[in-house]
Amino acid sequence: MERLDVVELLQKLIRFDTTNPPGAEREAILWLKGLLEERGLAPELLARDPERPNLLVRIPGRGQAPPLLVYGHLDVVTTEGQEWSQPPFEGVLKDGFVWGRGALDMKGADAMFIVSLLEAHAAGELAGDVLLVLLSDEEAGGDYGAGWLVSQHPERFAGIKHALGEFGGFSLDIAGKRFYPVMVAEKQICWLELTFQGPAGHGSLIHRGGAMARLGRALTALDRKLTPVHVTPVVERMFREIAAALGGAARLAILSALKPALSDRVIAALGEGGRAFQPLFHNTVNATIVRGGEKINVIPGEVRLQLDGRLLPGFQPEDLIEELKQIIPVPFEARVVRHDPGPRDVDWTLFPLLKQALEQADPEGTAVPLLLSGVTDGRHFARLGIQTYGFTPMKLPAGFAFTKLIHAADERIPAEALHFGVDVLRRFYRSYGG
Repeated sequence: MERLDVVELLQKLIRFDTTNPPGAEREAILWLKGLLEERGLAPELLARDPERPNLLVRIPGRGQAPPLLVYGHLDVVTTEGQEWSQPPFEGVLKDGFVWGRGALDMKGADAMFIVSLLEAHAAGELAGDVLLVLLSDEEAGGDYGAGWLVSQHPERFAGIKHALGEFGGFSLDIAGKRFYPVMVAEKQICWLELTFQGPAGHGSLIHRGGAMARLGRALTALDRKLTPVHVTPVVERMFREIAAALGGAARLAILSALKPALSDRVIAALGEGGRAFQPLFHNTVNATIVRGGEKINVIPGEVRLQLDGRLLPGFQPEDLIEELKQIIPVPFEARVVRHDPGPRDVDWTLFPLLKQALEQADPEGTAVPLLLSGVTDGRHFARLGIQTYGFTPMKLPAGFAFTKLIHAADERIPAEALHFGVDVLRRFYRSYGG
């Protein structure tokens, strides 16, 4: 059978418009099911909604290592309101990049996972079975994907303790040296709704200090102030390992970021790269939805503000609410809209093998652990005791705006990065269970 090319596979996946909502992942999933069946595997579909199935396929190994979970999602975020220089759903290959929605998040990784596993299986490189799972609905919370599978079909994951998923293993330049952060932990979803109250009245009169005014003061405070700095164990290890690889003055500067009084100043000095690190030191909130008022001539007595909050590992919603009370200078009532906790502790078992695979493929790079500022389906699998390592290896050009392109216009991935990822993943499979 003809060898599957990772670039061509990604182009094909991008051409399925799986924008979520509504998702409509079925066509892409069915196509992948056929592709895997052609290669002698027996995938199955499990679905809460027939239009949004999840694909599971057990790829047999030699029985010499515990089973491993490898998973990715096929849904993507909207392109609405964005100006693209290339069509977002055509998978154009131009200037050495594959362009399109999902190229980075995360159909590129899906393509790397699929190709690397098929090649490793054909070459007899899998020491243990690998459960490949291709999911729906990650971008909207996983209620039709990983969350549903974990709650309704936990038996499918029996015996699995470790997984590869998104995001990590992408290259990042710091002080002239290349690093590969590997995700070992992630922040938690903590969506909040704040309610501000004040006297209602007629719109023709002069009003001061009402619910709208309090909302305005709250938004201004959130724009100007940060919650307190917290140095969590994963971030401390990450920065110490970065510092050890740098040496000299750069080493001392990086280490000083671990002093809470200096953290924000040091991170800001890192420039664009530091923007990705700052959320790792804070519980964060961003105002996203405002609701209040029903008539243009009536002063509302109540206004509600929804916040996309993200908690550091080990923190609870009440901790974030207390931190907001220290920032927002007006009274409010807080309600937790959604809290998806993650694991407090990290299982480091596979990290040395992942680090080894990356550093063998790129001897000039250094792999370090990463606390991800976003969330992934890993939080769902954590409920089954499964440790996810965000491992989507990509050697990127210096200055490539990886984090800026995710969910943005002109999302793209270097074709060479896809081949690099397949190589690194196969190195890992050969060492796993060895």
